[in-house]
Amino acid sequence: MSATTTAIASRARLTVAEVCEDLGVSRSTFYEWRTKGVGPRCIKLPNGEIRVRRVELERWLDSREEAA
Repeated sequence: MSATTTAIASRARLTVAEVCEDLGVSRSTFYEWRTKGVGPRCIKLPNGEIRVRRVELERWLDSREEAA
């Protein structure tokens, strides 16, 4: 695990850039998921910036886990 990945894993609220890096997807993919209502739940700050709670991202990923 890289230092960047370790730092991201320790943050409670992630930026869009951090979520995209963590998932290996582009910003456009993240915003497409948001538009379609299939992405992780987000927090919209008063300045318009988006944050994703780490626990919400993990819950969202767990909900997409396929059966073996």
